[in-house]
Amino acid sequence: MSANLGISKGGIDIAMQVKESYRSGEPICVPGDPTRILLPEHLVNIDLDLTEFEDPLPLALMATRDPESPMALAAATRLSPKAEHQKLVAGVCALVGETTRHPLVKRSIDLITENDFSPKAIAFVRTRTSQFIVETRRQYAHALKVILRALLDGDMTPSDFVQQFIKLTEAGNLQSDVRQKLVTSLLLSETVRPGIKFLMLEHFNSFPMPTRQGIIQAVASAPESRHIDVLKEELRWIVSHEKQKRQAEKLVVKRKTRSGSAGVH
Repeated sequence: MSANLGISKGGIDIAMQVKESYRSGEPICVPGDPTRILLPEHLVNIDLDLTEFEDPLPLALMATRDPESPMALAAATRLSPKAEHQKLVAGVCALVGETTRHPLVKRSIDLITENDFSPKAIAFVRTRTSQFIVETRRQYAHALKVILRALLDGDMTPSDFVQQFIKLTEAGNLQSDVRQKLVTSLLLSETVRPGIKFLMLEHFNSFPMPTRQGIIQAVASAPESRHIDVLKEELRWIVSHEKQKRQAEKLVVKRKTRSGSAGVH
C-alpha cells in the first residue's frame, strides 16, 4: 500500500508486531530501545519521533486493543492529526471509535471527527489526555501504597498482595526503572516476610525483561546476608531454568525446520 495514502507497508509490519505483543503479553518498547517500555507520555509528546510507530495502523491497533485506557487514549490522540486530508486514515479513525474497548477513546474520536479533525479539537483532546494520564498514574500509586499498608497491617494475605501488586504495576504503565525499584525495595526490605518475597519471585517472569534485568542487578549488588544469599540463589535458578527453556524451544524449532526441509523434493 502506498505511503501517500497515509499507510505504509512498514506500518503494516509494525502493526503485526504490536498485535503479537498483545497476544504474548510482552510490553511494547520504545523504537530502538528495547530496555524502555513505550508509555502514554511518549505517544502524547508530539516532539518525540517514534519512527515506525508514527504510522496510523500500529497507533490504531493500540487505541483499539490496549487493555489500559491511558495508553489507548494516547495512541488515539497521536493518530488523529494524521487523518487530516487523508480519507483512508480518517476511515481508520472512525473504525477505532467504533471498535475500541474504551468509552473515553470513543468519545475523543467522536469529538475530533465532529470537528473535522481541526487542530484546535485535537489540541484540546491532547491536553485532556495528558491530564488523564497524570491522574490515573497518581491513583495507581496511591493504590499501591494502600495494599502495602494492608499487607504490613495483616489485613491482606501475601498471595492477594502479590497478585494485586502485579496488576497495579502493569495497569499503571510504570516505567521499567520505577517498577524495578518497587519490586527491589520489597525483596530487600527487612520488614517484608521471606514468604512474600518468594511469592513475588514466583511471578518473576511476568515482569518485562528490562525490569527483570534491573532486579537481578540490584539483588546481586546488595550487601551479603543470609536472606539476600537465598534470594540470589533463587534468582540464579530462575534465570538458569528460563535459559534452558529457551534453548529447548529453539531446538524444537530447529528440528521442525529440518524436518520440513527434508520433506521438500
